[in-house]
Amino acid sequence: MRSSFHILLLPGDGIGPEVVGATRTVMDVAAEHFGVELTYEERKIGGTALREEGEPVSDETLEKAKASDAVLLGAVGHPDFDRGPVRPEAGLLKLRKTLGAFANLRPVTAIPALLASSTIKPEVLEGVDILIIRELTGGAYFGEKVEGEDLASDLSVYTREEIERVARVAFEAAEGRHGRVTSVDKANVMATGRLWRSVVAEVAGEYPGVRLDHVLVDAAAMFLIRDPKRFDVILTENLFGDILSDEAAMLPGSMGMLPSASLGVPGTPGIFEPVHGSAPDIAGQGTANPYATILSAAMMFRHSLGRPDIAGGIERGVSVALEAGFRTPDIGGKNGTEEVTQAVVRWAAAGEGVT
Repeated sequence: MRSSFHILLLPGDGIGPEVVGATRTVMDVAAEHFGVELTYEERKIGGTALREEGEPVSDETLEKAKASDAVLLGAVGHPDFDRGPVRPEAGLLKLRKTLGAFANLRPVTAIPALLASSTIKPEVLEGVDILIIRELTGGAYFGEKVEGEDLASDLSVYTREEIERVARVAFEAAEGRHGRVTSVDKANVMATGRLWRSVVAEVAGEYPGVRLDHVLVDAAAMFLIRDPKRFDVILTENLFGDILSDEAAMLPGSMGMLPSASLGVPGTPGIFEPVHGSAPDIAGQGTANPYATILSAAMMFRHSLGRPDIAGGIERGVSVALEAGFRTPDIGGKNGTEEVTQAVVRWAAAGEGVT
């Protein structure tokens, strides 16, 4: 196993710098425990890049991303740019395209210590363990756009190749989990949905040990709240995956608990970021929830850096801190970002979080 890695940090906007800074502290403790050396470089993305560099992500930053072992990102977006010709989010889309990141993995787990924080009944949540896999390169986000005062359109396009490669990620993930893939589409009214459904069914033939079912996106949204335990791996397209994973944040009680990984072909740097947004309304107040970013770092060690030992250590550190009651306001607590971070570090340093 490798013992040194170079990480590109892209804190971004709003609370991004706070949660990335907290996560770096945890990563350093975990890496030291396992005898691993981490080096970092920090660059700008999103609104901060627009202000200071004139574009949401510079070519130099993209080159730094390609040369790194992995990218840890905070958040992008700020209302100052809502009506501008270029939005901060364009930087993230360009980063994903540059690195060839086509599969977004978003695990959603009901954490026992937080069952009471959700608005959903504990008996519905207990035992929930879902992996949402969202396609990242196609669909309405990347299609040809028309925008005017009286008419606007977003063209949604998918190719067979795009669907096949993300479907294989889902089926391979299911083989190591509970052996079930739910493919979510809108095949009853959308041509892209019908292509999606037929191609996924073809790929399923390569994985005889995995059970496939197809669910329309509106029904999937209902089942996520009414019966989330019916899902193992959810496979879906770009727009639907964005919406469903945000909805799924209500299962653990807050978007502040959901990590994600955006992956391309093996050997290319992955992008790891919390599912939540930049939350400019609470930026600088010291109350941002760092757990999702810390858990994203755990995914980074597992999926891009090949160090599942460090990933497991970070995850155990988070679990112990939560069980000990360290919670930010969004999950029903009164602790600040620094208190939560030091709790994870303290358990790790004590050998209870990182073993």
